[in-house]
Amino acid sequence: MATDFHAVSIRTKSDACAAVKVLEGQRFLSREALMLPVPDCDNPNCQCIYEHFDDRRVGPRRDSEVGLPSGPPADEERRIDRGRRATD
Repeated sequence: MATDFHAVSIRTKSDACAAVKVLEGQRFLSREALMLPVPDCDNPNCQCIYEHFDDRRVGPRRDSEVGLPSGPPADEERRIDRGRRATD
């Protein structure tokens, strides 16, 4: 099942070329990934493959994704001055 953020990273073997070693571990959106073997590959027996991921992101990015509250409590008024509108 493809998603908008489906990603791939290059999984290398021990004899991987220098051109692909600099890309190892990086995630790329699958629609933007380089074709294998990469253009500068100097290994005639290249065995690099793609590892697939549902998302390009690695791990949680928001507090709510790790069980922490997100933002100030809704009942707390944080504004001190009146607003910019004449009706405020």
